[in-house]
Amino acid sequence: MPAVDGQVKGKVRRRWGGVNLATMTAATIAMPTLIRESVILEEDRVRILDRRVFPFTKRFVDCRTVEDVARAIEEMVTQSGGPFYAASAAMVLAARSAEALGPGLRIETLAAAARRLIATRPTNNMIAQVVGSLLDMARAEATSDEFAATIERTVAGIWERQRSASWRVGTHCAELLGDDESILTHCWAESLIVETLAATLRQGKRVKMICTETRPYLQGARLTAHCAAEMGIDTTVITDNMAAHAMDRGLVTVFITAADRVAMSGHVINKVGTLQIAVAAKHFAIPYFAMVHAPDRNAATGADVPIEERDPEESLHCLGVRTASPLVRGWYPAFDVTPPELVGKIVTGRGVFAPDRVLRHFSVPEPA
Repeated sequence: MPAVDGQVKGKVRRRWGGVNLATMTAATIAMPTLIRESVILEEDRVRILDRRVFPFTKRFVDCRTVEDVARAIEEMVTQSGGPFYAASAAMVLAARSAEALGPGLRIETLAAAARRLIATRPTNNMIAQVVGSLLDMARAEATSDEFAATIERTVAGIWERQRSASWRVGTHCAELLGDDESILTHCWAESLIVETLAATLRQGKRVKMICTETRPYLQGARLTAHCAAEMGIDTTVITDNMAAHAMDRGLVTVFITAADRVAMSGHVINKVGTLQIAVAAKHFAIPYFAMVHAPDRNAATGADVPIEERDPEESLHCLGVRTASPLVRGWYPAFDVTPPELVGKIVTGRGVFAPDRVLRHFSVPEPA
């Protein structure tokens, strides 16, 4: 098991977070803790902020091997966009461990690391994309005297591009919002929701947040709500079964989530529970916007995306405490699929599209 440590030790090499001052107005928008300190790459380890206990406890899980990082991802130390950064940092660990080997063994080492990391969370494809691109880079640099350093520099560039892409998505989403919106969100949309809120603040718009608690890990109640509140947003937490009632009472003006994947058909794959809220939003004529950097060109429809089935025992517990009868069994599909007719807009780095326009605009890669 990766080591858990509450103190930051050693020299910080790469840190996921920080504010691009070029995008700020005179009134600087402070980024919340989960964006500033989520994944830290050091000389000899990857340090991952433990989201299972945040914000009640701020502690880091120290990962010194690829296996440590993989297990941290599987055990929900980090979720949502966090595994993208953790997995890419793990590829740096793999490159460092393979530095003294010949070109063939270097590639074998990174290929094995990539397979292990991809297997951790099959529904969200960001891990597969980033470790795949790093494996391609490793093959091109297999004989380099600066093999590990090159992989690390590549990861730094990938992180910067990912932050910039999130900024673009958030800016596009904020442009869809009016003043005094009451935003309902489900689960933890990571940088995409944070950048959306930051953009609304830069634009001088007042918004409120309503966060579902998101059983069984309570990401909405702990992560989303805490980040929004850190940014000075008026934030309310509701239980997962209150969304339709909140809409009926006029407390919600727009429903916004991230998407773990969007198919070319416009189907949205996100945290389980998104579908039922989208159904309610459709009934109450409340727009639903799903945010993603880009749809998956390899997934024609939602049926092409594997839905992760987690340990059923997880649904019988909450924050380590059993909440269900000892006589019953659990079921925990981690994601569900929302059909395009329930989605108002797909917000991407390229812009905002109706679900039935996704295929037309993303059938070819974005020009370099």
